[in-house]
Amino acid sequence: MKLEFFPKLAMDGIRKNKRLYTPYILACIGMVAMLYIITFLSQSPLVESARGGTTACMAMGFGSWVIAVFSCIFLFYTNAFLIRRRKKEFGLYNILGMEKRHIGVILFWETLITALIALAAGLALGVLLSKLVELALLKLLQSGVTFAFSVSVPALARTAVVFAVIFALLFLNALRQVRFSSAIALLRSESAGEKPPKANWLLGVLGILLLGAAYYVAVTVADPVSALFWFFIAVILVIFATFLLMICGSVVLCRALQKNRRYYYRADHFVSVSSMTYRMKRNGAGLASICILATMVLVMLSSTASLFFGADDALKTRYPREENVTVWLDGAEQLTDESVPAVRKALEATLQEHTVTPQNIIDYRCTRVYGNLLGEDAQLVAGYVASSSLCGFEFIPLSDYNAAAGEHRVLGNGEVLLYAHGIDYCGSEIRFEDACTLRVAEQLDGAAFPFRPLSTETVPTIMLVVGDPQAALAPLYALRDENGEELPSTRWVYQFDTGLSEDAQIALLDDDGGLRDTLFENSNDGKAYGYDAQSRASNKDDFFGTFGSLFFLGALLSVVFTFAAVLIIYYKQVSEGYEDQARFAIMQKVGMTRREIRRSIDSQLLTVFFLPLGLAGVHLIFAFPMVRKVLTLFGLQNVTLFAGVTALSFVFFAIIYAVIYRATSSAYFAIVSDTERE
Repeated sequence: MKLEFFPKLAMDGIRKNKRLYTPYILACIGMVAMLYIITFLSQSPLVESARGGTTACMAMGFGSWVIAVFSCIFLFYTNAFLIRRRKKEFGLYNILGMEKRHIGVILFWETLITALIALAAGLALGVLLSKLVELALLKLLQSGVTFAFSVSVPALARTAVVFAVIFALLFLNALRQVRFSSAIALLRSESAGEKPPKANWLLGVLGILLLGAAYYVAVTVADPVSALFWFFIAVILVIFATFLLMICGSVVLCRALQKNRRYYYRADHFVSVSSMTYRMKRNGAGLASICILATMVLVMLSSTASLFFGADDALKTRYPREENVTVWLDGAEQLTDESVPAVRKALEATLQEHTVTPQNIIDYRCTRVYGNLLGEDAQLVAGYVASSSLCGFEFIPLSDYNAAAGEHRVLGNGEVLLYAHGIDYCGSEIRFEDACTLRVAEQLDGAAFPFRPLSTETVPTIMLVVGDPQAALAPLYALRDENGEELPSTRWVYQFDTGLSEDAQIALLDDDGGLRDTLFENSNDGKAYGYDAQSRASNKDDFFGTFGSLFFLGALLSVVFTFAAVLIIYYKQVSEGYEDQARFAIMQKVGMTRREIRRSIDSQLLTVFFLPLGLAGVHLIFAFPMVRKVLTLFGLQNVTLFAGVTALSFVFFAIIYAVIYRATSSAYFAIVSDTERE
């Protein structure tokens, strides 16, 4: 055979199957462009030098790996549709005398041509769009922009290598399928699996149990740190459960529809239900894939958008005042009224030197200890140990409370004022093992309580105002962990506003002679053994850089996953259209009109098409509590904002999904009707 024979045959194969190859090549181009853009952003000097740019570059670097792995999985999935459609053609070549090695050469040229087109067009598109996307990211980071255009050679090389490997793997997989299939098996590949499937109740029950377990974990997770760990476990359970339920449940659904005589024996339902019944195993897998992608898009878009739009609230939650100082004290004896005047006086002197008058001051001492709260009994633990009953207890001197609240309360021996944050507590007392028992004199209203737990605390907190902290807490300080360390920790919190500009706030904290230097000079006098000083302004860039880059990455990945879902739906419709073409041709010969064909198609699509969207909505509802807890690790406490963004994300995706339904149903109709018979 002449050398140019195989490339020509490969081009003819691509051209004759353009309905399948065109979206596949477009998907490859899109994936190549997306990988280049994200890799380009991860290495962009402009992004790195922007506010929070280092975090943004790290996020883009992570996103590039996600895109690379997803591209490999997704292209394998979509390539399977092409190979399934082409097997009949390859089988015919084999019967006519062409050897398997010659078919392998055709596959090589088809893969090479597709790869060259995808890489050339994808890299060109990525280079053209990279600057626009870079400007959008810089805008989200609230940074200045420059219109200088650049091309990243390392990003080009990395993208080319990644997709060269992917296309090589695709070729080897296709070659394997052809090599180990007989000519007859290749010819009958399109009709393989025509035996009606049976509902596997065992797998169906297993799917229900897995999904129930995932939902239970999602709604009962104890705290944000546990939620972060269990989130990935729940995701794996949901993926397996979705595939099992979609495959088994769709078979049960079709069987139930067939048994319903009023529904089944109608012109617009009979053909559609019969067709679906014979391919529900493969159909269910496709629907499950669509459901998982839809859920990923909804969770990712709603969470990252909530973080971005709630960044200012999260910043103020994390740093209640413009300047935030925490000094750790050495033991319960430092809770006396003479424990912190020296440090406070030094800080006030520094403020006077900078002509700053502190405003909206938060000033209190507290001792914190962790314990598992069971009823009115608190079993103390050494530090943070994840548990559904874990609670933090903060003890505040009555003198600090009265000074902040402007009150003159008096407490008896063993009495406390109680404020519960993130937990409902109605007990009349709290017993701390054998150490002490404190009686609740009054439960305080949250709106009037002058203090809040530090936003870094991720567990429910009970704040207890005690009259004589030394006497009340001495038994607790006598307790030791397994290393002989005290269980409680004591600190002084001093936070205030300055009314200065952001640059001046940062200078007040970090310049020579500023607050940090003052704290350092006064932290080694035997009374304080550590400190932390943070300015809201100095952390603003990191907050907006982190949340802006996460939102940007979430939006890009949502586009990729949505595009993947669209392509899966399209291939599902097209491949099923070719399979159903002969059936509808027979039905038209016995009198079925084009209008009845359209009604039958709508019946078939509506029966199963919106199942993935509905199940994705259910997944999203049950994931909401867990995702909300995870977001608190980033400082987002605004539940209303998260709920609103989640609802809008679902509505937006549902509209896109409906548009996809209309477009793909038209493609299916064009194949099975007389308008475009191949």
